[in-house]
Amino acid sequence: MKYLLYLLTYCILWCISILPFPLLYLLSDFVYLIVYRVIGYRKKTVRSNIKLALPEYSHEEVLKIEKAFYKYMCDMFLEMIKTMTISNYEIQRRYEVKNIELIKKYEQKNKSIILMCSHYASWEWVITLGRHLNTDAYGIYKRIANPYFDKLVRDIRSRFNGILVDTKKTVTTIRNNEEKGIHATYLFISDQTPRPKANTYWKKFMGVETPIHTGAEKLAKELDMNVLYIKVSKVGRGFYEAEFIEITDDATNTPEHYITDKFLKIVENQIKEDPRYYLWTHKRWKHKRKTD
Repeated sequence: MKYLLYLLTYCILWCISILPFPLLYLLSDFVYLIVYRVIGYRKKTVRSNIKLALPEYSHEEVLKIEKAFYKYMCDMFLEMIKTMTISNYEIQRRYEVKNIELIKKYEQKNKSIILMCSHYASWEWVITLGRHLNTDAYGIYKRIANPYFDKLVRDIRSRFNGILVDTKKTVTTIRNNEEKGIHATYLFISDQTPRPKANTYWKKFMGVETPIHTGAEKLAKELDMNVLYIKVSKVGRGFYEAEFIEITDDATNTPEHYITDKFLKIVENQIKEDPRYYLWTHKRWKHKRKTD
């Protein structure tokens, strides 16, 4: 049954992926009406998150951001499907890397790179960076329970020389590569909210205290890896620009939480510049610190 469902879904997704972009965005407009106007998918969460993170905005401004976000989200979802069949020429035209020379310079430092990323603009198309790099590019992802859909996701996201690693195997994979002297670039989407534990790092993100992922920083400090942030900006419908920002080339000697705090500050500034393109559907601020 799982395989039959996969075949049916695959056929539908493939048919969508071969649509030319003008038709793809007509479909996206229709999907937006269904998702936002009819279903109201996570609308309460989105509105609550925007109000919480941007308290200075009026109700009318929040609604404007909310509507623009849903239109962008539908576009991005269909662009992800489009990745199944998009050509190298088309992805290069639509996803421009402004300062590729910076990561090239870091590749020459003879150390692996942690590339930190956030759920802003087209984080899905960050996977295309593999075609620019001289070292292997690994993307960290959460395995899907259905093995057929998991394979589909891995196939899509590895079309442009990327290698996917399950979150549960990330640390082992990186350490094994380092022990063998294999330098690579590892993409971490680090603005997700972890489940709080006794040693969880709490920090204000968009003015609200929340638990923070520190895995990328811990690995960078332990294995002396260089750290960059990739800032993705939406410059038009279906067009994005990516820019690398230096965080540190001396992770081992940075103060505790320096890397994580700098990453969060960059993300905050990007959201404040244009909040329409952040992923507001996730419950980023759902956890509260327990007080004794």
